[in-house]
Amino acid sequence: MPLLKKIAIQNFRNIVFQELEFSPNINCVSGNNGEGKTNLMDAIWYLSMTKSAFSTSDRYSFRHGTDMFAVSGTYSMNGGPDERFSVQCDSKGEKKVRRGDKVYQKVSSHIGVLPIVMVSPSDVSLVSESGDERRRFVNAVLSQMDAEYLNAMQQYNRLLLQRNKMLKDGSFDDALLSIFDERMDAHAQVISAARRSFTEALLPVVSEHYASLSGGREEVSITYKSDLPEGASLSDVLKASRARDIAMRYTTAGVQRDDFVFMMDGFPIRRCGSQGQQKSFLVSLKFSQYELMKRRYGFPPMLLLDDVFDKLDMSRISNLLGMVAGSDFGQIFITDSNKVRMAGIVDGLTSDRAYFETVAGEFRRI
Repeated sequence: MPLLKKIAIQNFRNIVFQELEFSPNINCVSGNNGEGKTNLMDAIWYLSMTKSAFSTSDRYSFRHGTDMFAVSGTYSMNGGPDERFSVQCDSKGEKKVRRGDKVYQKVSSHIGVLPIVMVSPSDVSLVSESGDERRRFVNAVLSQMDAEYLNAMQQYNRLLLQRNKMLKDGSFDDALLSIFDERMDAHAQVISAARRSFTEALLPVVSEHYASLSGGREEVSITYKSDLPEGASLSDVLKASRARDIAMRYTTAGVQRDDFVFMMDGFPIRRCGSQGQQKSFLVSLKFSQYELMKRRYGFPPMLLLDDVFDKLDMSRISNLLGMVAGSDFGQIFITDSNKVRMAGIVDGLTSDRAYFETVAGEFRRI
């Protein structure tokens, strides 16, 4: 089980330079809003996923006025010798990811080496925003657990980009589009099968966790929605939509349009769920991700809880902490603006913990 022992951060968001050593159990970070708690969480996430948890572009991760950032971490690896991982990115878009002194030839080869789960207030976008956010979530989970899925996603997206460029430029004929459709189909089948299987495995775990958090007051469900029915060929789907694609000048069907529908008592959660209910569902969703990843790896992934108590009443917080204390959890990082509340909660769970405070991107252990 990888445990983050030490991190070094340079020019990442509002952090000029910091070196911090962590507890292998629970690490708590307090501070007012905007001081850098979430930026530390994002730096830890970046070491695992080689990109931000909150932005699709690296340009938002540079500290203002700088043209390079770097994050490195020393990990205890499954009882073996410590290993150092690092990511360095410059404003020209060049990114180097290293394991020890060796640079990965493919950045994607690092995904899944340091499994991680984050729960944060931004998760509300999974309920309130478009299917893009839900696909991004599922992709982040499956890419860590399934290298074949990650490769299929990369190849499918590359072909989709080329197909859309041809449609936009008008530089195509039916035969060429058919070739692209057939090549995309093989990757789409891998993607669709993995997403369908993931949804089926996820639902009972989410239901169990939500019942624990809410006291069983509501019933939740998740449905996988796709243009590609089980057993169907993407080539046939794209052939049927070809006239529309040509008119719209982009690909209007395919797994890039997949969605995951979240329901509560038969109604969309985004419409019928209160803020507390939505938050409970999202926490249940992320803890279920954690559970499935733990089964896949045989050890618990790192867990980041960023302002997780926001919008949860005390009864739900108590249920959440019962889930944490009652399971085989690994290394945990928690942020909260209320230092007293966090200490009261964590001190009751374990004596092996570390506390940090942050002001303006500077952290100190207390």
